[in-house]
Amino acid sequence: MASEEQCSAPPGWRSISLTHVEYPAGDLTGQVLACMSLLPIAVLIGFVTLIVFKRELHTISFFGGLIMNEGLNWLLKHILQEPRPCGGGHSSVTTEYGMPSSHSQFIWFFVVYFFLFLYLRMHQTNNARCVELLWRHILSIILLAVALFVSYSRVYLLYHTWSQVIYGGVAGMVMGVVWFFITQEVLTPLFPKIAAWPISEFFLVRDTSLIPNILWFEYTVTRSEARNRQRKLGTKLQ
Repeated sequence: MASEEQCSAPPGWRSISLTHVEYPAGDLTGQVLACMSLLPIAVLIGFVTLIVFKRELHTISFFGGLIMNEGLNWLLKHILQEPRPCGGGHSSVTTEYGMPSSHSQFIWFFVVYFFLFLYLRMHQTNNARCVELLWRHILSIILLAVALFVSYSRVYLLYHTWSQVIYGGVAGMVMGVVWFFITQEVLTPLFPKIAAWPISEFFLVRDTSLIPNILWFEYTVTRSEARNRQRKLGTKLQ
């Protein structure tokens, strides 16, 4: 919970340009943490970009889970109606309620789902097993650090109390696990049928659920196609 001193003498707040995230004026740590708290927006932009350019059903399902997670957060906030710390000292917040933290719930949903995707959905298909496992572990550590920093930023910037952040994280983790297994056990068997729908074919929506490592598959297919085209081009020029 925010201390009484912080609440009785709130700092002068500054907002990051083009956003509503505020941090104490002159506080470099607060400014960095305010930037970190914008990462959920970057994640959403990344998902929209992936969906537009990849049009892959698992990515669409992942994004749908994030949206439902946000809907659950809105519902919990309006049921519990626990106020933010310091009586809502910030001038620009979407809701006066703080339990649970939407940032914390969002980022922990994303991280837990991504963990499960990395270690259960993606499988080894080439011989570089040590390298493959190493980059997964490194990426997992980075994602874990990001989630911790985003969660801490909400307390440091007086948007939430520790309990609001912790319960938000727990809700996000539970939702991440539940949605991952719904996607794997319920939705994934339906993906081939969905991909065969005329509207899916029109929008080039695809199903890659049967391909164990999509990164390796796309790399090998692209390299093979590029070599074939280069060979054909060389033959025409002779």
